[in-house]
Parts: sequence; C-alpha cells; structure tokens
Amino acid sequence: MQFDTPATTNPIDQLKVVGKPIHRIDGELKTTGRAMYAYEWRDPNTRYAYGYPVGSAIAKGQITAIDSAAAKKAPGVLAVVTTLDVGNLQKGKLNTAKLFGGSEIQHYHQAVAVVVAETFEQARAAAAMIKVDYAPQKGAFDLRAELATAQSPDPSTEPDSSSGDFQAAFSTAEVTLDAEYTTPDQSHAMMEPHASIAAWNGEEVTIWTSSQMIDWWRTDLATTLGVDKEKVHLMSPFIGGGFGGKLFLRADAVLAAFAAKTVGRPVKVALPRTMISNNTTHRPATIQRIRIGADRDGRITAIGHESWSGDLAGGGPETAVMQTRLLYAGENRMTAMKLATLDLPEGNAMRAPGEAPGLMALEIAVDEIAEKLGMDPIEFRIKNDTQVDPENPERPFSHRDLVGCLKLGAEKFGWDKRASAGSRREGKLMIGMGVAAAFRNNLVMPSGARVKLDKEGIVTVETDMTDIGTGSYTIVAQTTAEMMGVGIDKVAVQLGDSRFPVSAGSGGQFGANSATSGVYAACVKLREAVASKLGFNSKDVIFENEEVRSGNRAVGLAVAAGPDGLVGEDTMEWGDLTKTHQQSTFGGHFVEVGVDIATGETRIRRMLAVCAAGRILNPITARSQVIGAMTMGVGGALSEELAVDTRHGFFVNHDLAGYEVPVHADIPHQEVIFMDETDPYSSPMKAKGVGELGLCGVSAAIANAIYNATGVRVRHYPITLDKLIGELPDVA
Repeated sequence: MQFDTPATTNPIDQLKVVGKPIHRIDGELKTTGRAMYAYEWRDPNTRYAYGYPVGSAIAKGQITAIDSAAAKKAPGVLAVVTTLDVGNLQKGKLNTAKLFGGSEIQHYHQAVAVVVAETFEQARAAAAMIKVDYAPQKGAFDLRAELATAQSPDPSTEPDSSSGDFQAAFSTAEVTLDAEYTTPDQSHAMMEPHASIAAWNGEEVTIWTSSQMIDWWRTDLATTLGVDKEKVHLMSPFIGGGFGGKLFLRADAVLAAFAAKTVGRPVKVALPRTMISNNTTHRPATIQRIRIGADRDGRITAIGHESWSGDLAGGGPETAVMQTRLLYAGENRMTAMKLATLDLPEGNAMRAPGEAPGLMALEIAVDEIAEKLGMDPIEFRIKNDTQVDPENPERPFSHRDLVGCLKLGAEKFGWDKRASAGSRREGKLMIGMGVAAAFRNNLVMPSGARVKLDKEGIVTVETDMTDIGTGSYTIVAQTTAEMMGVGIDKVAVQLGDSRFPVSAGSGGQFGANSATSGVYAACVKLREAVASKLGFNSKDVIFENEEVRSGNRAVGLAVAAGPDGLVGEDTMEWGDLTKTHQQSTFGGHFVEVGVDIATGETRIRRMLAVCAAGRILNPITARSQVIGAMTMGVGGALSEELAVDTRHGFFVNHDLAGYEVPVHADIPHQEVIFMDETDPYSSPMKAKGVGELGLCGVSAAIANAIYNATGVRVRHYPITLDKLIGELPDVA
C-alpha cells in the first residue's frame, strides 16, 4: 500500500480498540518470567556451550601476536577463536567500527577473541589467560583538543543550512546572546546486556539475539559471515531495553556465530557489563555554540547554532543542530556541524539522536535570551512560534500545537506561581521551576506484516517488528482488532522473527506509527480476501462483533475463513507528503527542583510533560514511554557522563556502578498529558511517535529550574553539585 495522500475516514477512526488504555498483552509473560530474552532462550534437549569475549587493551594500533595456548588447556574449554584466526572480514554497511576479524585495533575493548567452554565460569576464567601483544599507535581521544581538525560532514548527507543573512542580522540585533554549551558522552545503559545464542544447521545459522532492527542485523551479519542472507535466521521476540544501542549488529552475535561454527554446538555469548560501554556504541559528546539576536519586542531576528562532535573515521556527527532549523521563527538563520576524527568507541544513535543533546543547549539559550529581554520564557517561546518551516516558508507543518502544549502545561503546573531567580526558599532548599519546549521529527519507515484468519476466528499477525519494552505487541494487536472487528482476545501477535515480513523495527520514534500502518495495510488485504470469498463489495463491508456484514447479510469471520483460512500480506510504503508538509512532534516539559543551599545537591520535586504527537494509540503504553524518557532526561541533566581517559582512550566508568543513572528514589511525581489531536498527513493511523519526544527538552527544563532556584547558570552537563556549590548564595 502506498500512503501518498492525507488519510480520510477509515476503520481505525472507530476507536473501539485503538486509543483505549489496554494493558500489555505480553505483560503476564514478563511479570511471571516466562518471556524468554536472548540469553535465556533454552531447549531442554540442547547442550549449550558458553562464550566469553576478550576485549582489546589498547585503543588504537595493531595486534602482533595472540597466545591462547594456556586458555585452550584450561578446564572445560572447547575452543578459542581469535580475531587473527578469522582474518579480515567484510564489515556490515551499518557499522562504523569493525566488530571482529583482522589485526587492526580501532577502539578500546574491540573484540579480539572469544573463549568457548562447557560453563560460563570456565570460559570467563580461561579468557583471563589470553595474552595479546600489541603495537600501539597514538590516538585522538579529546574532542576539545581536536576542534581545529574538525571538518564539515559529507554535505550530501549532513549539509549546513542558512537563510537570510545571519551574520549581519546578529551584529545589528538589539539584544544578543552568544554562549557555549557542552554535553558529555553518554551510555545507553539498558538493563539487558547485548547477548546472543547461535546454532548452525549445516550452512544455515539461527541467532537468538537482542536486536531492535531484525532485517538490518540479518543483512549485516550475513555480510560479515560471508553467507547468503537467506541462510541467516534471526529471532528477537523480547528485548530488555535498547535506546538505540541495539539498532545495529553488535559483536556478541558475530562472536556467537563463529564460536558455534567452531565447536559444532549452540553457543551463548553475552557482553560483560564492563565491556558494553567501550565495545558497543554511545552518544557522542558535543560542544555547541548558540547565537540568538532579538528585537526589544522579543522577536528573534537571528539564530545560529553550531555543533562539534567526534567519531571514528567514516562515522557521522551528532546532529545537534537539527531542531534549531525548525523550532522557532526568525528570518536570518544558520546551522552548521563539524566532525572530528576520534579513536574512541563508535558514536552512534542513542534515544532521540540530534534533538536530545541539541535541545539540552538550545532550550537553555532560549531562556537566557528571554531573561535578557525581561520576558517570561513561555511568552518568548509563544511569540516566536511558527506554523511553517522557517527555512522554507512555503512548506507548512502538517500539524503543530507547541503553543497549546506550553499554555496547558503552564496552567496545570502552576507557572504563575514561579518566583524570580534565587528568591524562593523552603528551609535549606532553594526552589525553582523550569520549562523547555520538546521537539522531535516524525519519521516513517516502510513496514510490512502478514495477517492470518483461521477457522476458529483467530487473527494472527506476523511481522519482524520488535518490542523493546515499548508495547509493540499491544498496539499491533489493537490495530488488528480494530481493522478486523474482533476483540483483542481474538488476536495473536508474533514479532521479532526474520521469517516474517520486514517491518520498520524499533528506533527513531518511527516504530509504532510505521509498524501499525504496515499491519493496517495487511488487514486491508485480509478484509478484501474475506469480502471476495463471500461475494461482498469490499468497499461497503463492515467488520464488527467477529463477523462481516454487507447490507442485510452477515457472516461470522470463522465461517468466512473456512477450513483453510485466509491470509493478507502487504507493506506500507510512503509517498511524498513529507516534502510538502513538515511532520514533527511537539511538547512542553515543566520541572520543579529543590537545591540544597549548603551542598548544591539537586532534587527533582515534580515533572510534567504535555505532548502533541498525533493520535495516541494506547495511553498506557505511551505514558510509560514518556515517563521513562523523562527519567532519562533527569540522568542527562544531573548525573550521566562517560568519563574519558584522554591518555589511553577509553571510558573509565564502564559499568552501572560508575555510570550513574536515576533510580526510583530520584524520581518523584510525574504527570503526562497528551493533546487530543490527529495528523492525517502522518499515516492512516493519524498517529506519530512519542517515545523520544518525552526526552527532548527535559534536561534543559531541569537546568532552567536550577537557575530559577539558585540564580546560577550552568551550561555544561551534567549539572553536578561541584558546578553549583562555589556559586551558591551565602547561607547567611
């Protein structure tokens, strides 16, 4: 099915199932421990072996020799497979760093060997016996030190942008801001580690793994193994968190495949927690310069945003300027990115890449220019709202209600009670409120599904879509139930298997909208098959109450299916609507903090997110996504930072003891409000993504609240107490 005209009335608009607060249909499996995650997959008749990876002890250079003799003689060891044994392998097209194979070392903890043994403990003990000789090379590990070498990314993929005359407008603006902001390297820190089980049957390999994007992994794994893609069967039905860290093929799957091939039996490999930060991917650090010029009435006359980030050779930038191209009005504009080559582990997508770190800077800058103007920061944002693409005024937004989010949020949060900076006290605590706009582009991806109707009236959905804790199982079931006129108890959902039609997968905030649209398309095919078999006109049939009706005639779906059942399969493809209308999601984040006047310790007191993201397919699962994202925003604001050893090129705090994420005690009351809206330009579901919108802007709202509480402006994340304590007002 091709979606190339705005959606009109369709079966989804009945909203008998879609849009209802239905609890997760996979919830019982997860809460009872019966949902099998990658490393837990088990067959009682199979004897599994265990692989333990060995990571490079240097960040850049060459391996000159690997001595595995002692490891091979260790108790229980079945085999040792080294990077030199397999030689140079072809890298998957979606990986910047090579995952395994050859003597070159590109980053610290790059996989150099895997030890396979009868037990996990035996494999781990033997792995410590591997001796690797290196010829180290000098590397670049400090973004700021490499700024002078940074280059513009490939203009065909990441062009700079400009309109009007930014330099002239900024130099003549009545009120200006010119400030630098920094965000650190960050880790996905998902609960489930990267883990895989591999089993070969002749020349075919089956991989149980933790993957957000089944087809991407399958394609790149086939390339790396040098086998036909059809020989690779990938399964990932349950995923314990990804946040972008499992978008692309990782070393655990490659190591498991080589290990299983070598020992001739299934092998389990999980990356140790201390290896994940350096072996996989992370959100790259940024240095950002923002310049805003405005007239005395508070209208932006010039806005410029530049960002510097780093990655391995061949990688790409953290696109932190993207939201600045679209969020606020202003005739004279400029955005630019520079990319430095660093020999740190691969930088890549982490929840809301681009907008998340970009808004951490931009939404502080907006508060700062509003203060210079003597304006309320919400009033300033509303005054500079736009209903068209500021760089291309002929292109309107398909639907944009940022103003509604900010006004409703201000009312619900009690913004009118906000005091001037540093003036509100409760005992030892300085109290402040902060706000930030939320913005994330609405992306869509081709997505396919297969829908089967059997003689019992059960509708089974098959798609390689994944569920990373987001509720995919449930919204896919809701979409199917709505389209086929059955209760959700009559729908069976099967996800995460490469034998199923290729879906959008989970990432980029495109998963829910795209995948349900693919299911919609498949259900249309099934509805047509049912109508055709019954001799009904497919355009005037009604599917409800487990039957199909046309005029005065009604037939049960089970009867229509017959003994052999019926099948509908299709893929949702996307036309050019994104070229004529800018599709984005919007929101407002509101935060209240308390800062201890003696220690500088910051505590979140309450949070509110107001989101405008099209039709909300399930308010329970959508809220869960937003509050999780808000929690991640707290970590980004107050604690999360991968500390770089700039001498040796690795992240020092590479476990969950040293990399500090928020825990339950850090998160107080959270409220989420969804605006009642649809966007017919987005999809037949009239929905948009929401899981990343919930993060975008949160950290800046916290930073702005800290300023309102203390009068201390911190522009460098995370806002740890050492950055506050020397500037706090005298206790006296």
